[in-house]
Amino acid sequence: MEERPETELISIPATPRASTPEILTPSGQRSPRGLASTGPASKEAKSWTPTSFISPRFLSPIGTPMKRVLVNMKGYLEEVGHLTKLNPQDAWLPITESRNGNAHYAAFHNLNAGFGFQALVLPVAFSFLGWSWGIISLTIAYFWQLYTLWILVQLHEAVPGKRYNRYVELAQAAFGDRLGVWLALFPTVYLSAGTATALILIGGETMKLFFQIVCGPLCSSNPLTTVEWYLVFTSLCIVLSQLPNLNSIAGLSLVGAVTAIIYSTMAWILSVSQQRPPLISYQPISLPSPSATLSSFLNALGIIAFAFRGHNLVLEIQATMPSTFKHPAHVPMWKGAKFAYCFIAMCLFPVAIGGFWAYGNLMPSGGILNALYAFHSHDIPRGLLAMTFLLVVFNCLSSFQIYSMPAFDSFEAGYTSRTNRPCSIWVRSGFRVFFGFVSFFIGVALPFLSSLAGLLGGLTLPVTFAYPCFMWVLIKKPTKYSFNWYFHWTLGWLGVAFSLAFSIGGIWSIVNSGLKLKFFKPN
Repeated sequence: MEERPETELISIPATPRASTPEILTPSGQRSPRGLASTGPASKEAKSWTPTSFISPRFLSPIGTPMKRVLVNMKGYLEEVGHLTKLNPQDAWLPITESRNGNAHYAAFHNLNAGFGFQALVLPVAFSFLGWSWGIISLTIAYFWQLYTLWILVQLHEAVPGKRYNRYVELAQAAFGDRLGVWLALFPTVYLSAGTATALILIGGETMKLFFQIVCGPLCSSNPLTTVEWYLVFTSLCIVLSQLPNLNSIAGLSLVGAVTAIIYSTMAWILSVSQQRPPLISYQPISLPSPSATLSSFLNALGIIAFAFRGHNLVLEIQATMPSTFKHPAHVPMWKGAKFAYCFIAMCLFPVAIGGFWAYGNLMPSGGILNALYAFHSHDIPRGLLAMTFLLVVFNCLSSFQIYSMPAFDSFEAGYTSRTNRPCSIWVRSGFRVFFGFVSFFIGVALPFLSSLAGLLGGLTLPVTFAYPCFMWVLIKKPTKYSFNWYFHWTLGWLGVAFSLAFSIGGIWSIVNSGLKLKFFKPN
């Protein structure tokens, strides 16, 4: 065999190195080194970090294997420098047990938590406010709560090395341990447990209507009572609540979000496509006395405030996401929240405006679905009407899970802090069965709870509209007497004033309507 000359083995010249070598980042992507500035201003602008010495200029004379080791070490040291001091107990609790959330999960959870049955009552508020005040107040409330949502997302990691995983924790950091608990505990507990109870009432009643529509005249002579339908719905909720943590119910949140969008769209489209009832009027409902008119006006504003819920779950949703120095959790959280609230706006405004246009001041107190069933149950195909009610049931089942999660988290936090060990599957299941049936018994004893939307909207309004503004000032500490400082204090105190006014209006409306607190008598 003829030997090749030695020169052929080295005939291919080596490619010279580029003047700007690439850096292998910890994520595996290569990024070119930027041109270094030589001016004194640029040197002062670059702040020193513990890993500044591991620079591309320092690495250039070192071989490739060692370079990769040092670059990976640089990424690791940056992550350790930003490492959040986590409470080991958080790994046992359902809200923080799993931290693999993303922007899609955030969108599903925010849409499921922020939009639901309370939007169906918005046309009732319009019947007391009229066109102008109704649209203006709904628009202001939407953008106001969207801004406070952004505040909560930013405050989740406002202090380096600390994540506020729950609304009460952030309130304690801003107002102090004792005052924070007093201010935030009641409204957040109601928004979790009270909403879960209201969902049982609405879900059970909707299941009963669905059965009546589907069964029709073929129903048996002894149908289930309303309380028995509550029990059926509660049992379904308890079965679904066995999913372990907040990330595990992302699929249910997606179902809840999709069903809410579909049934709200169907409700207003079916309403505006039918002939309007006779003697319809768009003038605000007039009451015999000025005080009654004012209280009804304030109660209607409270209904609009109650339509925007979910801020008590923002920090909990964001806690399910990983957070690093280069990829903080607020980026995917805000991306998912913006997507969710675009859909919420596309559903809320048509329901409120379309429902009021279709029924005017004849809108029943139960909302647009009750009006649809009362005025057009014989005009709309039975199958279409039944599907609308079935979607409401699915949405209530999904919303129950995300609103119950803070209660499950509180139960398990008390257990783990005392025993210093995670809950077993039997203990966890027991807590969730207990919570489900307590909510059921409260719903049976207080069946009018879902009709107190104005009062409850006033009582829980600070969680959405006031507290985030105060917490921004107390934690971020903007320059005193600056525009930022005045703006947030003014917005916060306006939220408190509206809360008091809406609560008084809700109580006055309850008294004037003759609502008596008595035990429910099953039919």
